[in-house]
Amino acid sequence: MQANIGNISLRTYVYIDSLQPQLAEYMATVSQGFLPVPGDACLWVEVSPGMAVHRLTDIALKSTRVHLAQQVVERAYGSMVIHQRDQSDVVEAGRILLNRMGARQEHREPCRIAWQEIIRGMTPDHTVLINRQDRRGSMILPGQSMFILETEPAGYIVYAANQAEKAANITLIDVRAVGAYGRLTLAGSEGDVDEAAAAAIAAIQNPAGT
Repeated sequence: MQANIGNISLRTYVYIDSLQPQLAEYMATVSQGFLPVPGDACLWVEVSPGMAVHRLTDIALKSTRVHLAQQVVERAYGSMVIHQRDQSDVVEAGRILLNRMGARQEHREPCRIAWQEIIRGMTPDHTVLINRQDRRGSMILPGQSMFILETEPAGYIVYAANQAEKAANITLIDVRAVGAYGRLTLAGSEGDVDEAAAAAIAAIQNPAGT
């Protein structure tokens, strides 16, 4: 059940114990703050209304040694991404944030899968179009399989991407984790994509917290 604490609604609360190499590098391409590196622990928090994220960012940075990788403030939603090599700093930051909000991670909004699909044996026309779009990940190649996943709220998609990369030898094409919906696109051999897709779905069904 979603909780409104002091007019702040906790939409997403996801803890990643160790950022995988591709996801860390992808996040660095969109980060406007301190760049994460592979192996960092990470906490992704999304709230509504969007402006409330400034208060939470201030609390986290003043209370612990975490670094701010990204902050996105939209009219409806606001998200913050903090990270640190030492997992205990990120865990403590999350504990403090929840305590100041008077919340528990169970108050976060449940994740809903809006779309999931595997497309096998991608054609050259299709892959060229995807590669020419606004992306900051790697390229998809003709003949590969592609897995696409869309979630609501958006922030959960980063955990799905991290778990997918842990599970199989895949290539991250796109990870969009802000806005109303989160979108993940990954590619690889048919078997690897099947394994990665299963791991991503399992992650969404049981997202991590601190």
